[in-house]
Amino acid sequence: MMPLPHPLPQPELEFVFEVRVTIDEAMRIGRSADEQLHFTPITGGTVSGPRLNGEVLAGGGDWLVERGDTCQLEARYLLRADDGAVIDILNRGYYRATPELEARMEAGEQVDERLYYYRTAPVFQTDAPAHRWLAENQFLGMARDDGGDVCIRFFLVR
Repeated sequence: MMPLPHPLPQPELEFVFEVRVTIDEAMRIGRSADEQLHFTPITGGTVSGPRLNGEVLAGGGDWLVERGDTCQLEARYLLRADDGAVIDILNRGYYRATPELEARMEAGEQVDERLYYYRTAPVFQTDAPAHRWLAENQFLGMARDDGGDVCIRFFLVR
């Protein structure tokens, strides 16, 4: 294998904000013997961090497909920044935890999020000049369940 003339740099992550999403009860839609499809309505929430503050608007949702021990996620909802700008987010990712960790979390125990996999790759859209940076960069989301809310810390990939 021929070496690259200019190796790519290792990516760096910059924390930009956290979204705390409130949700309603999940609805099982069903699919097949090997997969289960669920929909979870998004009812609101907050946005806070060094580069964006505001609220999560009610009306979006999260579609989840269970395949064995891994869940494939696709959420779509709106954020309203403190300045009134509306930002669309399409957030896709994966969740995986052992049955033992699931039982601990369902019992209300705070589990170190490094023990399970809950990662997302969001894409943002907005025409607001102050928030255009969201629609022009790649991000990584690190998610966790927090007392029934879903919390996602978003990082700008540099």
